[in-house]
Amino acid sequence: SSDGVEQCVPWIENTTQQIDLAFNIFFMVYFFIRFIAASDKFWFMLELYSFVDYFTIPPSFVSIYLDRTWIGLRFLRALRLMTVPDILQYLNILKTSTSIRLAQLISLFVSVWLTGAGVVHLLENSGDLPNFSEPEPITYWNAVYFLMVTMSTVGYGDITCLTEVGRVFQLMFLAVGLMLFAGVLPEILELLGQRSKWMGSYSGVKGKRHIVVCGNITFESVSVFLMDFLHEDRDDVDVEVVFLHRAEPDLEFEGLLKRQHTRVKYFQGSLMNAMDLERAKVHEADACLVLANKYCPDPDAEDAANIMRVISMKNYCEESRIIIQLMQYHNKAYLLNIPSWDWKQGDDVICLAELKLGFIAQSCLAPGFSTMMANLFAMRSFITSPDMAAWQNDYLQGTGCEMYTETLSPSFSGMTFSQASELCFVKLKLLLLAIEVKPIDGGDTKISINPQSSKMPANTVGFFIAQSAEEVKRAWFFCKGCHDDVKDENQIKKCKCKNLAKFRTGVRAIQLVGRAMANSKTNCPQQNMVNSAMPIPIVKKNMMSKEENGAKNMMNGRVKVPNNTVDDTYGGYHLSYEVKKLMPTNKSTAQQKPSKLEVGIADDQAKDFDFAKTEMKYDSTGMFHWTPARSIEDCILDRNQAAMTVLNGHVVVCLFADPDSPLIGLRNLVMPLRASNFHYHELKHVVIVGAVDYIRREWKTLQNLPKISVLNGSPLSRADLRAVNVNLCDMCVILSAKVPSNDDPTLADKEAILASLNIKAMTFDDTIGVLNQSSNAPDAMSPLGSPIVLHRKGSVYGSNVPMITELVNDSNVQFLDQDDDDDPDTELYLTQPFACGTAFAVSVLDSLMSTTYFNQNALTLIRSLITGGATPELEIILAEGAGLRGGYSTPDTLSHRDRCRVGQISLSDGPLATFGEGRKYQDLFVASLRNYGMLCIGLYRLRDAALTTVDATSKRYVITNPPFDFGLLPTDQVYVLLPFERKQSRFSFSETEV
Repeated sequence: SSDGVEQCVPWIENTTQQIDLAFNIFFMVYFFIRFIAASDKFWFMLELYSFVDYFTIPPSFVSIYLDRTWIGLRFLRALRLMTVPDILQYLNILKTSTSIRLAQLISLFVSVWLTGAGVVHLLENSGDLPNFSEPEPITYWNAVYFLMVTMSTVGYGDITCLTEVGRVFQLMFLAVGLMLFAGVLPEILELLGQRSKWMGSYSGVKGKRHIVVCGNITFESVSVFLMDFLHEDRDDVDVEVVFLHRAEPDLEFEGLLKRQHTRVKYFQGSLMNAMDLERAKVHEADACLVLANKYCPDPDAEDAANIMRVISMKNYCEESRIIIQLMQYHNKAYLLNIPSWDWKQGDDVICLAELKLGFIAQSCLAPGFSTMMANLFAMRSFITSPDMAAWQNDYLQGTGCEMYTETLSPSFSGMTFSQASELCFVKLKLLLLAIEVKPIDGGDTKISINPQSSKMPANTVGFFIAQSAEEVKRAWFFCKGCHDDVKDENQIKKCKCKNLAKFRTGVRAIQLVGRAMANSKTNCPQQNMVNSAMPIPIVKKNMMSKEENGAKNMMNGRVKVPNNTVDDTYGGYHLSYEVKKLMPTNKSTAQQKPSKLEVGIADDQAKDFDFAKTEMKYDSTGMFHWTPARSIEDCILDRNQAAMTVLNGHVVVCLFADPDSPLIGLRNLVMPLRASNFHYHELKHVVIVGAVDYIRREWKTLQNLPKISVLNGSPLSRADLRAVNVNLCDMCVILSAKVPSNDDPTLADKEAILASLNIKAMTFDDTIGVLNQSSNAPDAMSPLGSPIVLHRKGSVYGSNVPMITELVNDSNVQFLDQDDDDDPDTELYLTQPFACGTAFAVSVLDSLMSTTYFNQNALTLIRSLITGGATPELEIILAEGAGLRGGYSTPDTLSHRDRCRVGQISLSDGPLATFGEGRKYQDLFVASLRNYGMLCIGLYRLRDAALTTVDATSKRYVITNPPFDFGLLPTDQVYVLLPFERKQSRFSFSETEV
């Protein structure tokens, strides 16, 4: 380009010309191919690229004949760059509209720029017309630089066109160049700006795990999630968190990502797009977590969207472990329809409505229990201070406790659970809640909470409450031979004991084998019959051995059971008669012998059973009390009927709802109160105060649960509250089903707060006498048929009514108690109403996502305690949409009653009263466990410790797992896990002091 436009060099010596000829031969062949393929030959001859060939191919052949090289118009070949985007599309390199448009604009700009530079180079080096006089030598690359400076209107002036023809072209090109520079370049920059920095792909470190988090990804939800997931108390959290969301993070969110950049990655994309799932490496992820928007106006739509995300991920990779948050309980059934959904692989669902109302239900049985459990699965570090009140220090110490699992050392083998729990508490300063029990037949493990009279085998996994994972390792390191005389629990560390070393090696080997067996099971289609949304293993498992079952042959995809034996299992669980009616039969239609009938799974008539004489008191699973369906009209009370029905020790549910409000699933509140491990007389009557039009929509799920009444009224009406004796209730629950307003979300709790303050401002007459029970007059019976008799004196002041209020917005907790000094910015768990157990918000369940990922069994344990004993069998029944089914009482179903439940016992009287006289908590713990089989897990203490009697203004707060040397007071109440008693308990749990 620096040697001018024309040279007299023999073709045989000019290498550049030879290369140019080779390219031109290629383009000539390409030209004739296009010409032959063209449908309209005439218009083909007039195309732009045809003219490029006219001006570039012939000069190459002419130069051979003349032995002269003239550059001529060969620079027009630069216009061919405009075909590059088409070629890239043919090669499937450019796929998105953004990338195609960007390539087109760049190729247009570059080709026009380079072609214009070629014209300037030719004209300046040729000289002025007509004699081509006074040429001005300029290199091609100087011409490129000159045109860019000219197009950008900078015009340095260091290089200029000196010939007249060059200046004329410059004037013409300036108009085109300005238009190109001003029009094309901004669009290119805009498209480049759209190529977000969040559009990359995840490239993990080999050997390092990662999880994918999707769904409701906002600054608030991610902050809460990361605070719990990356908490310092977790043991070696070496997991990267990958967020996948459609939108770009805002500036506040981006700042959070930068602060956590070593452990957190963010990518923009859709869960419904397989390419985006590939970018996030979902198939390699340790788990995929789907967060729900708890404040959405349409919970069903939110659940549907999240279930679609699960379907997309399962469709992309069936083996992916999915943990999903759902808003509504009835939407859990849709997850069962996903073929690859399998809780045995770790898939799990956290239903916010089920757990939220379950926590509140347990607070009806033991006030403050919801706060205790919420603090157990949330990772928090307590910092006590001398400046704080004594009650705050006690409460904060309890909030630092979390739930952990650890394998028990061989020193625990052969002990009963009570002995092991006592040893852990006294010696190791750990609270052992439950253990994993492995069936003899090698089936799935189940979790037993405070089991009675069963010896623990080797390799037992225990569930502990402790301050950190480091403390729980004492149970793994404990050696009776080495640590029996150790007084300081902190000195219990790994010992040199040979037997213990062998045991540890064996346990690790067994765990590896167990994982391999689990993987082989999940890959076997016969084992993958049940896809349950909830892994609740606390049910009766099939204890028959393989030899007893006999050889089972596969026939048409079903299990053939020979010789009249009935296979009544489904995924390893016993199924009761009512469930089997839902299952397909397996009768053979050919060559049946009258003497030996093949019995299908639904044909339970083979059992010698007299159904007519058996009364159905429990549901078909034996886990809940049941009654034949009643219409809502039979349970509706008006104000006068309610006043005549002297209710006492009941539960009042104040429900705010519009007729079209989303269903909140009241069944989840009532079912834990109807668990079969309560005797019928211990069941608390539930009275719902609210709009009947809304309750009628919920009634289908409530019609089979006993002791429910409905008052068609307003929870803000004092007359309605007095009619249901709110001052005599054991708990008043305030709920709202109304959709939060988008205008001001802080007003979402206005009805609940007003109702709470309204009840607290009420006064009641405590001089109501005990009416004559012996009267035979008709009006001596209430509309429900119970005698009009009062069991205890009611509260004089509304502030003394046991109450729990559900809040949507955490910050509104400041309005519940007017006498507290909580700052509006105080975290919910630090506020007085939450510490006292009088407030509950769904936000406390956020921590369950992390808990479930790190320890799936912990969620199973929590759900077992909270729901009253929901099982996979129950999930199958409820998925039918017909509600609970009644079941006949058999030894198998009645055995399900024998399970632990939550209770609260006062130290002011009864067998444990002596411990309230200044004794230590350890004394109470050991005595309760030895004498009554009760496991103490915490205290409910008066905030004002100076009070010796329960007063109207007294408030209590929760102390989770107090230290062993914690002093007790006569006014304390103790949270206990009670074993089931076939006879009426010596303790009274139906009444709770205020």
